[in-house]
Amino acid sequence: MGDGYTARLPRQWRAVFVLGSVALSIPVVTSGSAPLPAVALIAAQAVAVWFLGDRPAPATAAVLLISAGLQTIHPAYGPGIAFVVLCTYAWLRPAGETLWVLGLAVVTACGPAALQGRWDLAALWLGGVLLAWSWGALARARGARRVAERRQAVLEERARIARDLHDVLSHTVSVMVVQAAAADDVWESNPVQAREALRRTEEAGRQALAELRGFLRTVREETDDDDAAPQPTLDDVDRLAGTMGDSGLRVMLRREGSGAVPLGVQAAAYRIVQEALTNTLRHARASEAEVLLRIDESEVYVRVRDNGVGLVDARKGGHGLLGMRERVGLLGGTLAAAPREGGGFEVEAHLPVRGRP
Repeated sequence: MGDGYTARLPRQWRAVFVLGSVALSIPVVTSGSAPLPAVALIAAQAVAVWFLGDRPAPATAAVLLISAGLQTIHPAYGPGIAFVVLCTYAWLRPAGETLWVLGLAVVTACGPAALQGRWDLAALWLGGVLLAWSWGALARARGARRVAERRQAVLEERARIARDLHDVLSHTVSVMVVQAAAADDVWESNPVQAREALRRTEEAGRQALAELRGFLRTVREETDDDDAAPQPTLDDVDRLAGTMGDSGLRVMLRREGSGAVPLGVQAAAYRIVQEALTNTLRHARASEAEVLLRIDESEVYVRVRDNGVGLVDARKGGHGLLGMRERVGLLGGTLAAAPREGGGFEVEAHLPVRGRP
């Protein structure tokens, strides 16, 4: 199983490695011992190094075996290019796929020196093998971590956009649906009331368009202009309760305590109240709801209750409850949402005002 990271060896680096392998192997040819076999091995090694980027496993194995042959021909020759190739292979492939190459490198680098009784040299080559493989594996791990961080950032941004878009449109569209249904019910019996419901539908639609434009502006570019859509605050909860009242859901708002609350916490509290009341309007078949906002020096406590049917499935399956949990989690708070024993549904949130612990 891969780690999601793809490493590629540039062509210019292949040329550098080939030239390096030839340069490091010149002492074997000039030593006078078996020059023709040495030249053939050096040429084969250069070809294997060139294909390291295309076929890393066979190329690395070939370089390690050829390096062992060159050490056998010329005992003073060390596995220099083999270390470079081993490090590169550990960078190109996941660590789990390179362990067999690590074992082969130990044998091919230390074997010739051990056969000659040069245990000190064999120990030195063993350290070089482990160091080269570790460097390559570490470089790959860092690259994989950067890729994972970028992927996580993209997923988090997508989740934020989905959550904010849901918050922007869910409430106003739900109000529009309710008002349109009310207008249809009294269209013939009470035209005045029907027209009033249609006017509220139009107003909600204009509000949805304005909020959507502001949201799209903030998504497309980061700006500090005054035209950017402001984040809702706790002061806007009164207007929200009034909008719900116009849609047939009587909302009783209670406030307790006071104090300075960061804007991010205020926006989260507003969105929680908005989503809870929207779910009540859409799913609970409730006639009234109670909102409690309690502020103290450590947290903002939000509680929303209704007298509806308290359907669990309607609240667990959608994006609304998920968005509330994400908002509360980002602030380091807690959220509970469940049916009440006496009927209805209850949402409770504790939002720390001094940042996430």
